[in-house]
Amino acid sequence: MRISVFRKAHFNAAHRLHHPGWSEEKNRQVFGLCNNPNYHVHNYELEVKVSGEVDPETGFLIDLNLLKDLIFEEIEQRLDHKNLNLDVEEFKNLNPTAENICFVIWNILRARLDGRYDLAVRLYEPPRNYVEYPAL
Repeated sequence: MRISVFRKAHFNAAHRLHHPGWSEEKNRQVFGLCNNPNYHVHNYELEVKVSGEVDPETGFLIDLNLLKDLIFEEIEQRLDHKNLNLDVEEFKNLNPTAENICFVIWNILRARLDGRYDLAVRLYEPPRNYVEYPAL
């Protein structure tokens, strides 16, 4: 039986959307308030979807405690209460847009998650907008 399980998580992080090759004026035009040189904060909501075959012995797709710990260790501890531009290595040279954050999270989790599972990540920033990888 193929099934999906979901785990939600939350983190707060500051960032600035900025393209270093553009003028200050163009950055303001494209990124608006998100280009604030003093950064700004979002409350991110994360949803991780793991899909695959149920283990006939345990009845689990994946132990949700293991998934919870993985998300906490690899994502929440890495991103929560951080300035993404300054404190997180993955964004030293990558604009921390919601799209890029979502993709980085997916890559981090994919590297640690058993290959028998399919993985999707949905990131809300703010609650009315979200991005998802991979795109369906």
